[in-house]
Amino acid sequence: METKEKTIRKVYVFRGRILTVRNDDALMPNGDVRGREVVEHPGGVCVLPIQDDGSVLLVEQFRYPYMEDVLEAPAGKLEPGEDPFEAAKRELREETGMVATEWFDLGWDYPSPGYTNEIIRLYAARGLSDVGQELDDDEFLNVKKVSFTSALEMIYDNDIRDSKTAMAVLKYKDLLNLGKLDGKKI
Repeated sequence: METKEKTIRKVYVFRGRILTVRNDDALMPNGDVRGREVVEHPGGVCVLPIQDDGSVLLVEQFRYPYMEDVLEAPAGKLEPGEDPFEAAKRELREETGMVATEWFDLGWDYPSPGYTNEIIRLYAARGLSDVGQELDDDEFLNVKKVSFTSALEMIYDNDIRDSKTAMAVLKYKDLLNLGKLDGKKI
């Protein structure tokens, strides 16, 4: 069965500093035309910092859309033309004050493929050294050290609800257990 849709019209309805919203018309495989609402996003990165004792560093910050503090791995938006790996190093340094000697590519995530083209690149970082936090002017967060076992429990207990963080923790655990983590070394 054919599944591909073809864009026949794009109408931009909002262009913001972080995202753009479109109302498209798409030709369906059966010949029907359907509306598609699309949120364009430049993409982002997520870094799981692993300390020498196996614990992870997470950040807790207020997330306005949910009106609550959210516990998550350090992350951020890609700047235009920015290399995702360089963005991951930048975000790790800015949010936690850490630099790393070992990096692992954990793949990528489509956080909400029904309406956005956002792609989040996932990384793990080890061999951490503290060089000092460099938060952006509009960033207010607390760094939390959590044992790896606690991070897993927090995912299953729904205390970590951020999908990129859950995916990074779970992929790191599985790659490590499967003996495939070294194949992901950058």
